[in-house]
Amino acid sequence: MDKSRRGLQLAFSLLFGLWLPCCLTQTTPSNAATVTPTPSLTPQPQSEQIKVRLSGYPRKHNEGRVELFYKGEWGTICDDDFSITNANVLCRQLGFVSATGWTHSAKYGKGQGKIWLDNVLCNGGEKSIEFCKSRGWGNSDCTHDEDAGVVCKDERIPGFMDSNVIDAHVDENKVEEVRLRPVVATAKKKLPITEGVVEVKYKDGWAQICDAGWTIKNTHVVCGMLGFPHERKVNKNFYKRLKKRAAEKVSRPKVNVSAGGRQTPKAKANSKSKQSSPGKRLYLERQKNIFHIHSVACTGTEVHLAACPLEFNKPNATSSCQGGMAAVVSCMPGPLFMQNSGLKKKLKTSSNVRLKGGARLGEGRVEVLKDNEWGTVCDDRWNLQSASVVCRELGFGSAKEALTGARMGQGMGPIYMNEVKCLGQEKSIWNCPFKNITSEDCQHVEDAAVRCNIPYMGLENSIRIVGGRSNYEGRVEVQVGSKWGTVCSTGWTTKEAMVACRQLGLGYSMHAITETWYWDSSNVTEMVMSGVKCTGNEMSLSQCQHHKTVNCQKAGAKFSAGVICSETASDLVLNASLVQETVYIEDRPLHMLYCAAEEDCLSKSAAKANWPYGHRRLLRFSSQIHNIGRADFKPKAGRHSWVWHACHGHYHSMNIFTHYDLLNANGTKVAEGHKASFCLEDSDCQEGVSKRYECANFGDQGITVGCWDLYRHDIDCQWIDITDVKPGNYIMQIVINPNHEVAESDFTNNAMKCNCKYDGHRIWFHNCHVGDAFSEEAERRFEKYPGQLNNQIS
Repeated sequence: MDKSRRGLQLAFSLLFGLWLPCCLTQTTPSNAATVTPTPSLTPQPQSEQIKVRLSGYPRKHNEGRVELFYKGEWGTICDDDFSITNANVLCRQLGFVSATGWTHSAKYGKGQGKIWLDNVLCNGGEKSIEFCKSRGWGNSDCTHDEDAGVVCKDERIPGFMDSNVIDAHVDENKVEEVRLRPVVATAKKKLPITEGVVEVKYKDGWAQICDAGWTIKNTHVVCGMLGFPHERKVNKNFYKRLKKRAAEKVSRPKVNVSAGGRQTPKAKANSKSKQSSPGKRLYLERQKNIFHIHSVACTGTEVHLAACPLEFNKPNATSSCQGGMAAVVSCMPGPLFMQNSGLKKKLKTSSNVRLKGGARLGEGRVEVLKDNEWGTVCDDRWNLQSASVVCRELGFGSAKEALTGARMGQGMGPIYMNEVKCLGQEKSIWNCPFKNITSEDCQHVEDAAVRCNIPYMGLENSIRIVGGRSNYEGRVEVQVGSKWGTVCSTGWTTKEAMVACRQLGLGYSMHAITETWYWDSSNVTEMVMSGVKCTGNEMSLSQCQHHKTVNCQKAGAKFSAGVICSETASDLVLNASLVQETVYIEDRPLHMLYCAAEEDCLSKSAAKANWPYGHRRLLRFSSQIHNIGRADFKPKAGRHSWVWHACHGHYHSMNIFTHYDLLNANGTKVAEGHKASFCLEDSDCQEGVSKRYECANFGDQGITVGCWDLYRHDIDCQWIDITDVKPGNYIMQIVINPNHEVAESDFTNNAMKCNCKYDGHRIWFHNCHVGDAFSEEAERRFEKYPGQLNNQIS
């Protein structure tokens, strides 16, 4: 049996050895050029680097017409024989992880100039489109009506650098991956791993770094790239003793059990070790350390170990780490990742810097607090050193990417900083040199963002989705203890689905699914979690409130919870200043309010009025709702379920789109209004963005990224009925998408508030602001109660 198994292993090894070089020649550019081509379709490697860009309209940053720069001229690709495989190669060349689709027939408009490639056939492993087979450069029988386009997955390749992403200049031939290998058994079971031997990926395994000349600056860099903001002092004597014990164990002679069955010294030692506490047992490996790097000389501001000066061991060196041992580091996690709750309270992150609009923990648009109001940072000269200062001050590691061009959505408030020039060791971005800006210097299309290194927590290992058509949708299954099972869908909302998608690493939740019978492809039928209630900010479902014992009214597998996730989401924000500028009072005759009454836009006392005589006092204003996210805002319901209102002559795509409330000093609602989505459409857009949604002729409803929907003050239901309100001081509150019916990347900016003074004849608004625009201190001064986001009159 053993012989046959060894024979199979030998055969497999030989087959693998023959197959591996073949694979390498398919994926390595230099070898790909030497493959014998067919006469008509040949790969065309060039000595000059081919540039790729996405162009056309209307489009987002991760889609567009493909254009290639060759011989000093931009040109396009014909869609003949185009495929998703070609699109994957192009998207990776552009720095995206993969393609989600491709387009033909010049969907993004017709290009100009040359059509550089035609009949492109990639096998998927090429590093560049130039290594795919084609008719040759400039050889085409197409017109620009056949220009090809691609749609890339909105996720960047780690370490990729182009004009829109600033990343480390890392030589991947030196150091790619770095890890900490814990030497204490209990430490291996706890995540994140904060202390251990520094190891770098080397060939098919891991190698160590000699600690000769190792400094705290080196430790700072290693901790940063592993997601930790700070480092701690290591007890080197402990590791020296450990090394000595391991060496003694290796040198100890092997003693077998005696023929008479008496226990030998080795057997006694084994017996004793088994009885010792496994939590205190050390890893005393007999393996010989492989030192790949002899010395490291970081300055402390690098974001990757590979960016530091490194001295590699020579293969024929007689001693790889003379007088030293493997480098060991200890890191301090940020509060979000700390197990010790007592220590967590002592560690505080910055209160005047935050990240907004990111799909994952540790990423987002950079916003800074000045004079109690939040604003953004312009991306001029934005680099990894400045981004790393932001990341560390927020309790994360160094920056993985410094993003430009509003890659995490556009802000709405002021822009405070430009040309930030951090050295990398500053405690806060406010300690870095920067320029104050004017409106001519920067616009919000230049808002800077970051992706920070975060510690590995392994949260994605205890959740999965099954049965969907892709990796982005399906029934949610979680692991509780050692058991996998489903989640009860009772109370399953967008907030819970957001946490599930975040834990899965799949971005935002587009839909929270409460019936998943059509995804029933798993053999898991037991329900292991119920009563899940999340705030929406948790890192995993286990961190949300849930029942200790499963209790679900609909426990059948078909009623288990599911999600549809997306890398991008919309983000609606109200223009607060426009509300303040346009407010006024109108006494409107009842005979002009029949349609408004039919749509429940008046207070309840209107039903007792002497119709059609008399009037209602209306607080009127304009609403301009911007989509500053990274995906279009679309009604949850399809057009087949929209409701036609004959009185106003339009369809309602959402029953309640906005709440309008007037609150007194105690937070009690004294007047209210609500607005169905009369017509979600693009009223206007910022420069360079085309309108996509128009309600006329039963058209599609929605708000495009970079556009806004304007509800003018003079249209029906754009008011609060204040007929019964007494003179006094109030707070005006508007909440968009109040029931979270449509997923957004950020719900904290959906509410807007104004101070309001009403003397019985006139009304004044001041301090109008979006819910998250002010500091906590300023918000407390604005109101002495927390406010409310529901539509119930107290």
